[in-house]
Amino acid sequence: MHWSRLFFAAACAMFLVMFCCVPIVLSETAFPVLKLTIDSAISPAQEEVLVDALRAAEDQGSILLLLVLDTPGGLGESMRSMVSTILNSSIPVAVWVGPPGARAASAGVFLVAASSVAGMAPQTTIGAASPVGLGGEEVSATMAKKMTNDFSSLVKSMAESRGRDGAWYSEAVEKSVSISAGEALKLKVIEFVASTPEDFLVQVGKVGFEFKGKRMRFSQDDIELQEYETGFRYEFLSWLIHPQIAYLFILGGMLGLFIELTHPGTVFPGVFGGLCLLLGLYALSVLPTNIVGLLLVLFSLILFMLEIKVVSYGMISVAAVVSLFVGSVILFKDDYGTLQISVWFILWPVLFLSAAVSAIVFLVARAQRTKMLLGEAGMIGLNGKVLSWEGNSGQIRVRGEIWAAKGARSDFTPSSRHDGQNCFDKRSYGRY
Repeated sequence: MHWSRLFFAAACAMFLVMFCCVPIVLSETAFPVLKLTIDSAISPAQEEVLVDALRAAEDQGSILLLLVLDTPGGLGESMRSMVSTILNSSIPVAVWVGPPGARAASAGVFLVAASSVAGMAPQTTIGAASPVGLGGEEVSATMAKKMTNDFSSLVKSMAESRGRDGAWYSEAVEKSVSISAGEALKLKVIEFVASTPEDFLVQVGKVGFEFKGKRMRFSQDDIELQEYETGFRYEFLSWLIHPQIAYLFILGGMLGLFIELTHPGTVFPGVFGGLCLLLGLYALSVLPTNIVGLLLVLFSLILFMLEIKVVSYGMISVAAVVSLFVGSVILFKDDYGTLQISVWFILWPVLFLSAAVSAIVFLVARAQRTKMLLGEAGMIGLNGKVLSWEGNSGQIRVRGEIWAAKGARSDFTPSSRHDGQNCFDKRSYGRY
């Protein structure tokens, strides 16, 4: 009886503990959500931060990644990588285009199509997904047709797999159409229109959505929204690996190194140029770069250097400018034609760099033709006063300095010409 009473008391105590813990367990967050904001052009930086955010969401037990999107488009290769990341993610990715005034253009359309559930804020737009060059210029007809067919089939298949209107997504690529949030909801391009990310999640939770054969629903009280901090590295990379910024870094590095090589000891141009060149090369290592274009750009620097040593009457400089321009045009490559810097953007930096380098070449060449005023080279033609002489050698004073002198001929004997001032050949001088 004694042991049975103890056992009964222990069972009651355990039951009370479990009963008291039930409210605590039920009050814990049942649907943690990680929010990632992308409000810039799509590039390798956004590609990297999406992967990092999904990894962080999985590590901290988030059941959903909310992508707040506002983008004008971006690189085709980065877009494809991000789409693949979303489609193969182990947790669902919801995309909300916002805040009001935002857009999901070009590459952003593909991210919306790939999402598990999509929404937009009022006064936002989606569309205009036709492929164009990075500077906004149209691509060639053959390349445009190839890219359009490729993109159209991709976005249509993704939209239809999510239960959306694949025909409209295809038109967004083929005809570059754009629509507002209200129209997108009516055409089943998206599922919800919500003014805030929180409102979007509440609507999603009430209706639910399909993910890998399961219906996911949650209540407003279950949601815990946490912001993913991208940090300084992401912000800096987003700026650095923009093709135009990377290109300007390369040109700035070339100019700095050229000044340092032609004016040794100036220090700052060399340090600044080396830093710019290293940053530019890092950006090019991330971006899809044409190695031939990079070699042509660097070859132009070599040609500018040769202009100082070789008398070509400007022909080498002309070749350097041509090499720089052609290399700049073909510097970036992209299988989808979206990574091409505008020719007008290339023209002005090329003209500025060419003018600056040509001016430096002119000044250096003129300095080389100017008579030296210092050192032994500056003593040619000067008169020296003989202080002592014996045989074929002696001492002279030139410009207040005493030098050891030797006759240019074995039978040379100084005379008293020019009031005791005697002319010596530079080759007969030696430092005393």
